[in-house]
Formats: sequence, C-alpha cells, structure tokens
Amino acid sequence: MLILSEKQIRSLYKMKDAIHDLEQALSNYMEGKILNPHRTVLEFPEKSASALYMPSAMEPIGKTAVKVVTIFPHNPSLGKKTTQGMIVLSDTNNGDHLACMNASYLTRLRTGAASGIATKYLAKETASTVAVIGCGAMAEEQLQAVLEVRDIKTIMLFNRTKDKAHSFAERIADFSPEYEGEIIIMDEADEAVSRAEIVICSTRSETPVFSGKALQPGTHINGVGSYLPHMQEVDVETLLKCSKIVADTIEGVKDEAGDFIIPAKAGEWSFSALHGELGELITGQISSRETEDEITFFKSVGIAYFDLAVAAAAYEKAIQAGVGTEVDI
Repeated sequence: MLILSEKQIRSLYKMKDAIHDLEQALSNYMEGKILNPHRTVLEFPEKSASALYMPSAMEPIGKTAVKVVTIFPHNPSLGKKTTQGMIVLSDTNNGDHLACMNASYLTRLRTGAASGIATKYLAKETASTVAVIGCGAMAEEQLQAVLEVRDIKTIMLFNRTKDKAHSFAERIADFSPEYEGEIIIMDEADEAVSRAEIVICSTRSETPVFSGKALQPGTHINGVGSYLPHMQEVDVETLLKCSKIVADTIEGVKDEAGDFIIPAKAGEWSFSALHGELGELITGQISSRETEDEITFFKSVGIAYFDLAVAAAAYEKAIQAGVGTEVDI
C-alpha cells in the first residue's frame, strides 16, 4: 500500500488536473457508471463530534474509495485539528488496497474544481472581477479554480476578521503565482459583491453574509460554505434573483444545504426552482448561461465520488513520479 501525505499530493496534483478529472467523473456519473451509496454518519453527542464514512466506486477507472472524516470541535483545546480525513483507495479488478491518502487537500481541491466547472459554464466569458467572501481554508482552492477558468483582473477579499483577509492576500502569490492583477481588501461584503462578476462564498455562517440587493446583473455565485441545514450564506432575495440555480446533487442539497432548506421550510422558496445538477450542465442536458444579465448560482455540499475521482488521479501521478511510501499491511 502506498502512503501519501498532503505535502506529497500537493507537489504533483494541481487544480487544472482536478477540473479535468472531475469533469470526466461527472460524465461517467451521468452515464450510470458510478456507485455512490449514502454516507454513514456516527454521532458522539457527549463530545459534539461525529465520524463520516463515504464510499464510492468508478468502474471506468477500476477504483473504489472510502473517505473517512472525523469532526471533533473541541480538538483545538487539545492541540489537534477539528477535522481529520483520510482516503483508502482500492482496485475493483482484484480487490488490492492501493493507497492511504491524506484527504484534507484533496477535499478542498475537488470542491474548488466543482466550482471551477460550474464557473466555466455559468459565469460570463468576459468576467474579470471576483469577490471572495470568507477567507478561510476552503477559499484558497475556490479562488484557484476561478482563476483557472476565467481571466481575472481584480480580486476583492472580505472577511469579518480583517487580518484574515490580509493574510489570505499575501498567500495568493504562493498558490497562484501567475496572477498579476489587483487585490483589494474590502470593508463591507455588500460593496465587494456589488462590484463583482463572480462571487465566492465559503464561510461557516448561520446567517446570510451579503444582501441580495447588492447583486448586479450578470453575476455568478459559487456557494460552498453552508453545508449543514442550520447554516445560511445567501439570503432569499439572492435565490429569487437567480435565473439558474445548479446543485452538485439535488439529493445532497435537499438534505444538507441550509441556504435552501431554511427558506423552503419558511415557504419563501421552493426546491422546484432548481435548474438541475452539475452533471446535467456539463453534458448539455440543462442550459448553461444564456444571457449576459442573468444571475446564476452553484451550490455544492460535496459527494463521495468527487473524492474518488481526484484521489485515483493523484495516485496514478504518484506512481508515475515515484512519490510516496510503500508499506506492507
């Protein structure tokens, strides 16, 4: 079995690779070539903690994987990370267990890649300004993906803790060294949104982080932060202003996306307003952007075969490059 650390995976597998591999996986999924059962969640109420087990299999590449993620909110007081994840990759031809891989970077990468694909199909071709609302761990790969598919000239950053926005601005040169445009730290989220053609939301907020009134015609939004039923990054006005709302999976957002669940329960919005799924978008089963003025929204809560797609591809690159540590189990 090959053991791959986050540092090793980062050295050989990039956003451009992930966008390509995930788009292929979406096509496979639409052709019924992927097994993706419901995830299993084990709760530990006395610790406010949980463990998630997410299996999937993709016959076209001959691989299956299980991602295991533990979420222990009190860990920082023990000097440990709140979230820890790993992926076990196996061969569907002979059952061999091929690799054990750090899942943190791959999870952020595949989430960014999904947003990049949505941006490619839904944002204006000429979009050159992006607002990043929330400068936490997920925002880096979200911005990378947008930079991969659009020629961005201006990046606007907003974070409730301004120092975090400044730190993020300094890191852009590290994760996207080819970017030569303007970087602006914004005082207000609404001001950033009002000037942006693409908006990235990746927060853990339980209340909307900007007002739908601030949205200008032609804006595309990627929302990846509110992944639990009680979280809500975008308000109802935003949803009502969108002509196309695309989900990574409709089943997933119905179960997990507070952005939709909260207004649906209040009778202010309906899931029937969803335009469709990302796989339908890339295969042309639903329409992409049709006018310069329409406002579009992509919502992602994640799905197991996204992890499999990037893990399998990263493993192949590691084998080719001779990266990783072989161990006998």
